[in-house]
Amino acid sequence: MAGGRLLASEVASQIAIHRQYGGVVPEVASRNHLTTLRPAVDAALRTAALEMADIEAFCATRGPGLASSLMIGFSAAKAMAIGREKPFFAVNHIEGHLLSPFFHCEEGILPAIGLVVSGGHTLLVEIRSFSSYRLLGKTRDDAAGEAFDKVGKLLGLSYPGGPNIDRLAREGNPGRYDFPRSMLGSGDLNFSFSGLKTAVRYLLPKLGVFHLPDVCASFQEAVVDVLWEKCLRAVEETAIRRIALSGGVSCNSRLRARFTDECDQRGIELLIAEPSLCTDNAAMIAFVGNYMRESGRSSALDIDIDPNLRLADSAAAEIAVTFPQQR
Repeated sequence: MAGGRLLASEVASQIAIHRQYGGVVPEVASRNHLTTLRPAVDAALRTAALEMADIEAFCATRGPGLASSLMIGFSAAKAMAIGREKPFFAVNHIEGHLLSPFFHCEEGILPAIGLVVSGGHTLLVEIRSFSSYRLLGKTRDDAAGEAFDKVGKLLGLSYPGGPNIDRLAREGNPGRYDFPRSMLGSGDLNFSFSGLKTAVRYLLPKLGVFHLPDVCASFQEAVVDVLWEKCLRAVEETAIRRIALSGGVSCNSRLRARFTDECDQRGIELLIAEPSLCTDNAAMIAFVGNYMRESGRSSALDIDIDPNLRLADSAAAEIAVTFPQQR
């Protein structure tokens, strides 16, 4: 980041490595972080036409996430900050996702209903301003992305299941199977997706032979229905007519189309992070780190990772929530 502009963004994906295991293996992930970190940093510097001596600040994800993976990037960034005698900023991973829809927003961070949907998290957050948030709802069990991956596995699809379900669903009938829309009548803004996953598991043996795209489309529609309805309620309850959609699942084509159509019909402003900023990436962490720098909130160099880091409101700590580890 330089003056709010993104000069380079390098992603060293491990999807192909973990696909053979059907999910992320922490030890394998951390070993690959060690081998790919330096080449990724060098590539980013080349793309940005910069030298390490040109960097004025360093930041890294402190949490939440897998401890073995967090430790690699966090330690490396602190070491670079110490070596260059520059400030260091410890960033909350969820805050990176939450604010990524504002990446190209000239007005800065605006009041919005933030919906973060990823493999490890499904959260509704009232965004007041930078570093000021209020938790509105969260998943009681499986996150939306986790449900996509687990259902993908049930259907015999390769990891990660979400993009494969999205692709197949485009050829399917979303009304073919009536899957449950859990917690729509719960009276709160929380989510639950484990029952939906279980419904798919129980249905498949009964069907015997089935049209895979129809199952994918019906499952996907159930997830999208719940995410939209809960988000709409949050808009109505808070009177904030702006939605900021982020996280890896927000790459889903049906989710994007549904939110776009519904918001257009209701006059709600919709901000969606571009696909390259939806999945885990360093650019969104740098974005938050730059805001921290501008607000003078540097981090102590003896700070440690926190796999269960909280997203807290600085003015009202009582609304802080501890997030589960990423899966």
